Amino acid sequence: MGLSPPTAREILLLCFLLVGTTFLFLPNEPRYMPTRMPSEHAGHKHTTTRDVRQPYQTRLTWGRSRVPQTKIIAHAPGWTILDRLYIYRGVLLIVSDAPQKVPALEAMYSKGVDIELGEEAELSRLPDEDDIRVISTAEAKALFGNGAHLVDGLTFLVNDPPQYIRHYYHGVAELIFGLWRAYSSLDPTIPASGNTTLPAPNRLWFNRLDAFRWRDLNSEMNPWVMRAAFPGLTMEFLDDWDDRGEMDVPFVLERVLLADRSAAMPGLNYQRFQRTAATAFGLPGSAYWWSTIRNNVVKFAGLGADEGWGTMGQPVITYVSRQSWGRRMLIPADHDRLVMELRKIEQVYGYELHVVEAEKMSRLEQIQLAARTTILMGVHGNGLTNLLWMWPTRRATVIEFFYPGGFAHDYEWTARALGLTHYGFWGSEFFTSPNIPTPSYPEGFQGNSIPLDGAAVARLCVQRLELEEDVDEG
Repeated sequence: MGLSPPTAREILLLCFLLVGTTFLFLPNEPRYMPTRMPSEHAGHKHTTTRDVRQPYQTRLTWGRSRVPQTKIIAHAPGWTILDRLYIYRGVLLIVSDAPQKVPALEAMYSKGVDIELGEEAELSRLPDEDDIRVISTAEAKALFGNGAHLVDGLTFLVNDPPQYIRHYYHGVAELIFGLWRAYSSLDPTIPASGNTTLPAPNRLWFNRLDAFRWRDLNSEMNPWVMRAAFPGLTMEFLDDWDDRGEMDVPFVLERVLLADRSAAMPGLNYQRFQRTAATAFGLPGSAYWWSTIRNNVVKFAGLGADEGWGTMGQPVITYVSRQSWGRRMLIPADHDRLVMELRKIEQVYGYELHVVEAEKMSRLEQIQLAARTTILMGVHGNGLTNLLWMWPTRRATVIEFFYPGGFAHDYEWTARALGLTHYGFWGSEFFTSPNIPTPSYPEGFQGNSIPLDGAAVARLCVQRLELEEDVDEG
């Protein structure tokens, strides 16, 4: 016997069932969908869903519910990772009903003005309510209404003026160095390959400078390194900050790493080493934390990420000369003697020697040579910043020449932070950690009559390269 057609009552019951099922699976408020960014290092593959239409996630909406609070993920002076940081009319707003758990605001943010010496200047950099505030969820609800416009993914927000950023060392070996050291604390098991579970940053936002003044003045390495390390990174600047502030609507940064030079300066590690990135080392981290960036840059330069890893191959000595620079140069005769002594050990031991002037090399050539270098040497100066691309084997060494009595932590601390051995030279005398002098800039530090015993430098090179107890690390 055939099936009878459904009755009107059965059809009506089926319609109610379908409608009820639809409402059952609708998302509840507040509605917050964190962005999942594909990461080559994490092994994720980018997939698309066909024939599924959905709205762009442009808002964090809470409706009648409580405003989602800001969450402090990690903090060291000058380096703070937060989820759901709100921006309204140019002011950073931390939404929290437990303000006592929020780090001191002056350790997170400042007025972003030039760094000058003196107590009055220090006080003038401290933030006030026009810069950053902590507000309750009730205050946020009254201020924002039922939602905020979502800036998705990870934002590096840099609250620094162009004062230091326009220098290769400060732009890369302090700012990018510190940004990645702070962010990589969220993956403290990064291996030598640099592979990480961390999504790449979506944007870098300089809210105190324009699109021109983040580029370093001489080498233009800042944009080169930035594009090599983070090819998909977009950038925003002061004009973009002003645009958003004038729109009179709240924005919320899904995740942000907030960097502030002035806020880092009272930190203990800054006081010890005068490097803002040093404070980020108070956070957890892998011994290979920098390898993600180093390997990306080296591969961008056309080399394998394993360039320089082993210790059994032919060592490479690179002397970065400043003799054509016009400032901070060796006594000419001492420069000539150094080159002669290096040529001798090149012939005796079969080392590969390069005597170069960085300003006469392309950016590509500088990266390629640094990645292969075992010993990098030169007078204190910007050319030594390329130590960032060396691989920290037991033989890897940086030798820095100072005017006698002078010393600065710049390259010494950076080398040590990467696992490289650093030696400083005063004529024929040399020193290394932990027996290093205090920073000093005597008359002659910036001059062109820096003395050096080239034979002593060559002997140290042989000592470093002929370590009999070493085994192959490649």
